[in-house]
Amino acid sequence: MVNEVVFLSSWFSPFGMRIKIALAEKGIKYEYKEENLQDKSPLLLKMNPVHKKVPVLIHNGKPICESLVIVQYIDEVWKEKCQLLPSDAYLRAQARFWADFIDQKVFECSRKTCMSRGEETEVAKKELIESLKVLEGELGKKHYFGGEKFGYVDLSFIPFYIWFYSYEKFGKFSMEAEFPKLTAWTERCLKKESVSNSLADKEKVYHFIVQMRKKCGID
Repeated sequence: MVNEVVFLSSWFSPFGMRIKIALAEKGIKYEYKEENLQDKSPLLLKMNPVHKKVPVLIHNGKPICESLVIVQYIDEVWKEKCQLLPSDAYLRAQARFWADFIDQKVFECSRKTCMSRGEETEVAKKELIESLKVLEGELGKKHYFGGEKFGYVDLSFIPFYIWFYSYEKFGKFSMEAEFPKLTAWTERCLKKESVSNSLADKEKVYHFIVQMRKKCGID
């Protein structure tokens, strides 16, 4: 069977970076198409007519949308190499739970911390720190969230590393001081080429957020 893989995303999207890491972990060749979300391509609108957003994976002409769904799809279709989700049903359910926690809590608090001001920023920062402490507690003394092997939860969370620099700038706190275990985990993840080659530059992301804040009238 011919595997034609096309991947639509935007350079700054942490959700798109999840897909890049998953594809790299599996050694899958693909065609990447950068999307301008201010002027969405006809292909994106056709392949994701419901949400009209990235990332989208197109496998042999068929679209798969939403980053966690895409990662699970990749893991199921290309299962011969580098399993991302645990084979045990309970552990697999737990991994999905924590990935959902990252999206529902960490991402939302991150966005509010970086895209608010004054008292709103302080409230968002407090919620973000609480969420990250929960994740650090789950990591505990393990090398990765699943144990000794980089997996689904790590892949779901590590793209937010590129926002850590922005958290510190807008929230005025130190990730290393607040979260030493997460900092050590980040360093382990970044040693993997599949991760380091898939992430955007954190300072470039920070300047992008600065421009977004100005555009929204926050600064």
